[in-house]
Amino acid sequence: MLIAKDDPSVGPSFSLQNRLMRQLWNWTWLMLFRPSPRPLHAWRNWLLRAFGARIGQHVHVYPAVKIWAPWQLTIDDYVGVADGVTLYNIERIHIGERCVVSQGSHLCTGSHDYNSRSFRLIAAPIVLEPSVWVCAEAFISPGVTLPMGAVIAPRSVVAKSLGTPWSVYAGVPARIVGKRTQQTY
Repeated sequence: MLIAKDDPSVGPSFSLQNRLMRQLWNWTWLMLFRPSPRPLHAWRNWLLRAFGARIGQHVHVYPAVKIWAPWQLTIDDYVGVADGVTLYNIERIHIGERCVVSQGSHLCTGSHDYNSRSFRLIAAPIVLEPSVWVCAEAFISPGVTLPMGAVIAPRSVVAKSLGTPWSVYAGVPARIVGKRTQQTY
């Protein structure tokens, strides 16, 4: 049997530099980020910036947020990311201003090609436009853009980009169940 060079079953999916940076980040997260007191948002933002994240003003990333690669993360102004959130960002995640990502939510930019013999790794970015609320334990799939003002109900699954701004989405897969009043700041 001939084995392809990019077969993940015989070799790593990521470069040595990427793997070393993630290891350094994992130790930093474990020793400095995770045990930091809840009010020390500025400290955690500084650590994220030190690893290449682009973090705006008045951003609250809580200590139990799991971030795979800070250098693939952009968070705009006035954003909250709650404890228990997973940002699995092997590709870029951009969280727009005034967004909230609630407890236990999972933003996942990676998956595997189920038509590939070796289930080759695939990835696509996630974008949360301004004023989005991803409620508790929602799952956002690779390649998804959430439109301005969208609310994703608890435990909903968003498998493809949503098109209607200022709407409430719920279910598996998420569908429109209501409208929001458009906010101005």
